[in-house]
Amino acid sequence: MRTSHLKPLLLSLLASLSLAACSPQYNWRDYSSQDAPFRVMFPDKPATHAREVDLDGMKVKMTMTAAQVDGTMFAVGSGVAPDADKAEAAVAAMKTALVRNIGATIKSEKSGKSSAAAGSATARSSAIDIDASGVQKGVPMRLVGHFEARDKRFYQVIVMGKEKDISQEQVDMFMSSFKLQ
Repeated sequence: MRTSHLKPLLLSLLASLSLAACSPQYNWRDYSSQDAPFRVMFPDKPATHAREVDLDGMKVKMTMTAAQVDGTMFAVGSGVAPDADKAEAAVAAMKTALVRNIGATIKSEKSGKSSAAAGSATARSSAIDIDASGVQKGVPMRLVGHFEARDKRFYQVIVMGKEKDISQEQVDMFMSSFKLQ
């Protein structure tokens, strides 16, 4: 019958489609920070840099680990504040600075607080998730961010790039892989 000739063709077509779905430019790899208790999957080999930043008057050392693929930045920043209140203030300051950086308008924002996190009855935790659009040098940009404070530590997890080049699948992969340890 003719179905025996179609089977190898169908298998070949399915294999080609599955290979096309796996973009070689995204080489996902597990990363554990040496500076802060988090893990995340980066789409390429990340680089890490630390410097002092001013977050609304609070000067702190912030470590940024990032990888860039086709102009889209995938990054995790972390730092330690003097206390939990200042860590929460740092989260708000980071969000505001990044949104202003691309002259963005926040399309969606979700925030939450918790008095118990990471298995500790005394840990404080708060988080803000945003999706924003803006323009940088005349180019439409998108910023997807997760900003979190856990006790004295604070984190920013972002994907930022040209709006037309950001794949929601890649954003979801990166954001969902971020875990505090």
